Formats: sequence, structure tokens, C-alpha cells
Amino acid sequence: MKAKSNGKDFCMFALPGLFCFLAVVIVPFLYGIYLTMTDWNGVSEVKNFVGLTNFAGVFKDTAFWTSLGLTFKYVVAVVILVNVIAFLLAWLLTRGFKGQSFFRAGFFTPNLIGGIVLGYIWQFVFSRVFVNIGEATGWSLFEASWLSDPAKAFAALVLVTVWQLSGYMILIYVAGFMGLSEDVLEAASIDGASGWVKMKNIILPLMMSSITICLFLTLSRAFMVYDVNLSLTAGAPYGTTEMAAMHVYEKAFTSRQYGVGQAEAIILFIIVACISGAQVYLTKKREVEA
Repeated sequence: MKAKSNGKDFCMFALPGLFCFLAVVIVPFLYGIYLTMTDWNGVSEVKNFVGLTNFAGVFKDTAFWTSLGLTFKYVVAVVILVNVIAFLLAWLLTRGFKGQSFFRAGFFTPNLIGGIVLGYIWQFVFSRVFVNIGEATGWSLFEASWLSDPAKAFAALVLVTVWQLSGYMILIYVAGFMGLSEDVLEAASIDGASGWVKMKNIILPLMMSSITICLFLTLSRAFMVYDVNLSLTAGAPYGTTEMAAMHVYEKAFTSRQYGVGQAEAIILFIIVACISGAQVYLTKKREVEA
């Protein structure tokens, strides 16, 4: 009877979720691997088997590797800035001053805005608001739209992403700070630890679980950025801000080289999985318990 009850519970609670996971994630992923070995253009009913030809085409696609290199630069900038800013703000927002809950909610708000909407909002800011400020003040930094210059357009992408993601990471770091043992911190103070010494030797090791989560989330989201890239710059000017995810989409659906685009997507997935897995492994090793 117990085994029958367990089977019934599994069918009621776990089976629907398992079915959705298989239907939405596993089956499309396996089908995508199959498509990398065909010459399908995304429209035709004919799918001729071509083996590993599409993967050979990936290595000949210099634009993909250029976009991947730009994505790595973007990921490094975003991961460092988001986590440093979120960590410091979370530390400030757990000092116990009045109104800190209001500021937590305020910092989290940008994360509630969808990437497409966020990109269009900031497109207006960079193209209109900043230019008007430059005309009124004469500041050379705002003389022209940031989105018309490759270096400034890249900086704009980083700025918008940091503005969006920091609020979510702040909440995770705040939870980590609030979970710190007061006894441990008090004992460290009694032993003479203060300031940077306490932060380096006590707080950071105890916060490693939060750091692991935040690094993983920022890494994965930065590597797969598409919506903000599309609505803010659309790869402009002249394709100099086209990230890897956007290039994959353009290759598959605009150029109708679905097999090559899917092969590039698989390679991007492997790169992200390896880097994220290594990050989680390395940071997990540094976690300690109070």
C-alpha cells in the first residue's frame, strides 16, 4: 500500500513538472543537436543530413568569434561591476539605518522591468536626454548619442545591465549578511579584528554561499544577453556591439542558416556550462560554516 501511495504522490506532484521539463528543455535540446547535422534553413520541410559540416562552418564564421570575444569582455565587466556594487550596497543596507527597506525595494525595481522595455527606455536616455544635457552644459561626454560610438555603445550596454541586475543580487547579498552569526562577529571584534581585517577573514568566507549564487546568476545571464542587446543597440553601430546570442539568432533566423546557427548555439552552451561549472566548483570549495 505504501508503494502504491508513493507512486500516486509521484504522479500527482512530480510527473507534471517532469513532463514539462522534458517537453520544454530536454526534447528541444536533443532536437537542436539533430538539426546541427542537417542543412535545414528554418522554413523548408527538407532536412538533408550533412554530418559535422555545420560545425566546420562555425570555425569559418569570423563574425561569430568576434561577437564571442566581445561577449567575454562584456561578461567580465558585468560580473565584476554587478557583484562589487551589489555587495557594497547590501552591506550598507544591513547597517540598520532608517528607511533601508525602502532603498532595498528601490534598488530591486529595475529588475522587474523586462529587458526589451528597459533597452528602449535607455535608448531614449542615451539618444535624447544625454544629448540635451550635453547641449545645455557643453560637456563633451554628452555631445552625441552614446549609441553612435562603438566604445560608448559597449559602455552603455554594460551600464544598463549593471543597473538592471544589481538590484536582484543585492537581495541575495542582503540575505547573506542577515544570516551572519552575530556571535562570530562579536568574537572577532573582541579579538581585535576590525574594518578590512574582519571583512577579509570573517565576513567574506561566511558570505561565499551568497557569492557563489550571485556569480553563477550574473555569469549565465551576461553570457546569454539578447533582449537588452536587441532593443538598446541592435548590434549597432555597424555590428560592433553584437553579442554572441544575437549573432546566433541572426545566423539562424535572418540568414536562414539554421544548422550553423544551432551549432554555434551548442558551442556557446558548452562554453557557458564549462565556465559556470568551474566557477561553482571553485567558489563552493571556499565556503565555510560559522
